[in-house]
Amino acid sequence: MRVAMIGAGYVGLVSGTCFADFGHIVTCVDTHAGKIEALKRGELPIFEPGLAELVATNVQAERLFFTTDLADAVRAAEAVFIAVGTPSRRGDGHADLSYVHQAARDIAAALDGYTVVVTKSTVPVGTGDEVERLLREARPDGQFAVVSNPEFLREGAAIADFKRPDRIVVGTNDEAARTVMSELYRPLYLNQAPLLFTSRRTAELTKYAANAFLATKITFINEVADLCEKVGADVQDVARGIGLDNRIGSKFLHAGPGYGGSCFPKDTLALMKTAQDYDAPVRIVETVVSVNEQRKRAMARKVIQALGGTVRGRKIGVLGLTFKPNTDDMRDAPSIAIVTALQDAGAEIFAHDPEGVEQAKLVLENVTYVDSPYQAAEGADALVIVTEWDAFRALDLKRIRRIMAEPVVVDLRNIYRPDEMAALGFRYSSVGRGGSAV
Repeated sequence: MRVAMIGAGYVGLVSGTCFADFGHIVTCVDTHAGKIEALKRGELPIFEPGLAELVATNVQAERLFFTTDLADAVRAAEAVFIAVGTPSRRGDGHADLSYVHQAARDIAAALDGYTVVVTKSTVPVGTGDEVERLLREARPDGQFAVVSNPEFLREGAAIADFKRPDRIVVGTNDEAARTVMSELYRPLYLNQAPLLFTSRRTAELTKYAANAFLATKITFINEVADLCEKVGADVQDVARGIGLDNRIGSKFLHAGPGYGGSCFPKDTLALMKTAQDYDAPVRIVETVVSVNEQRKRAMARKVIQALGGTVRGRKIGVLGLTFKPNTDDMRDAPSIAIVTALQDAGAEIFAHDPEGVEQAKLVLENVTYVDSPYQAAEGADALVIVTEWDAFRALDLKRIRRIMAEPVVVDLRNIYRPDEMAALGFRYSSVGRGGSAV
């Protein structure tokens, strides 16, 4: 089957490459000529484990192509995916749908024969209706169906998520479109991935509801962590104790500095705005958004407290800048608020991240970026673990203790054990563990 993927960003590139790996012929389209030329050379705009190799394999097999020519790609395609960005709109928090609408107009001009137009981008309820209106307005005689097929990809594990999904949600009431979508995902039948067909609006809302629920789990355990610190309990044991209940589950119950990334912050905000527009406010989600924003700067106060109440003129080593490991994504990363707050308090920041430095430089100023965790720790008054990269899980702690100016470690991801850190002579602070050594 021939597929056009409009947008060669994170979702479009991963989805297009995986469809090509299934055997479909995929053309990824982007308006950014420099990005397309780089992709043709095998240079990816994002870091995602295994993606570069998968792109190279499918380009060589002539199943994956890159172009700026949307019209040619759409004319040849049986299914056209809209996978452009939907960032929060500046000023009001609604999802900015201008890129989606423009893609719809461009697709309309190139339609040739029956085509399934699929919104892969995360979009508010009713966006599919608007896309269909735009297409019909431009091409009243056009033969097409508009389908919602939200993505559920975790950065750092996106290829596995696409190829071995928990579920595939497809929103359409059009039988011909249903047949096309079933054929697109047919290779996954061997993995028994459930293909859930719903109405288009239901599919759109399912994506937002899923992300809001996961964000709520994260925020819930973070608040429990604060209580654990006050009463002398261990949040990790609490999380295990509740996570073993099948009704709750263990995932997304890891206490830390708050959620970030390209999805949860903007999607919870967009869901709030949609709910307000329909006079059905989601109070729990509103609280989640508020608590999460406050938490990031609270983590900076935790560092300041660990150093006796002031960081002015102190050197702070920061390990990890991206919002999670195995990505270079800095969008709404907790590190941004934490580093900025420490700088506002007068600290000097030395930071290391295995993949995110170039992206971090775009959003964090006056930071000294170093090439290893040990360079970040050298002469530091405190070392702060912000992102749980594997490379930080087995550091030479004796060396770290020896080269730091003060033996203060603030572990915002609970990588290390308080008793072991105390035995090594560290003043150690973690999240939600009342027994932390201080």
